[in-house]
Amino acid sequence: MTIRVVVADDHEVVRSGFATMLRTQADIEVVGDAADGAEAVRLCRRQPVDVVVMDIRMPVLDGIEATRSITAEGSWPRVLILTTFDLDEYVYDALRAGASGFLLKDVTTDELASAVRVVAAGDALLAPVITKRLIAAVVRLRPRGPVPAPLAPLTARETEVLLLIAEGLSNTEIAGRLVISEDTVKSHVGRIFVKLDVRDRAQAVVYAYESGLVVPRGR
Repeated sequence: MTIRVVVADDHEVVRSGFATMLRTQADIEVVGDAADGAEAVRLCRRQPVDVVVMDIRMPVLDGIEATRSITAEGSWPRVLILTTFDLDEYVYDALRAGASGFLLKDVTTDELASAVRVVAAGDALLAPVITKRLIAAVVRLRPRGPVPAPLAPLTARETEVLLLIAEGLSNTEIAGRLVISEDTVKSHVGRIFVKLDVRDRAQAVVYAYESGLVVPRGR
């Protein structure tokens, strides 16, 4: 199945470069590019889109607000944030807005294409250690916001699975850690999403930190 992608970045050279990288992949089709967040939102409303590769700092409407608008309208498209180290402070806001993960802008073609496939499959790009570290650091440094509803609806096993999701483990890794089948892990993950009213693993991780279930190092 072809993955339909929109690339949003206010720098034409960067935008064109990412689009060109993705067009080399047989299973990915770039269906549009946007120079600002508002244009990205319009493109997603105009046609079917699976993944938006989104910059954070853009004119008219920034990537965070654009992500919030896009994800508020349903489960799709998914948003993959592109950022640099000096924009780490915005990563947490982007995840809270509904982004399914992020990459640094110095990615290779293979890394970018792989990330798009992961997000398009309905998963979240949270496995890399750097992602976990950045989320933990941002949560630690930011003032704590309103605490979500208690985790009481989760069973002990579901809470255990959520903790492992927050560590960045995949379903296969969780199955190995808990010595259960991968199908059982998938069932637990699905129930966690429903009970906590989150759309994917990225949102589950944010919830785990905000609820106090996971406490970043140094706090």
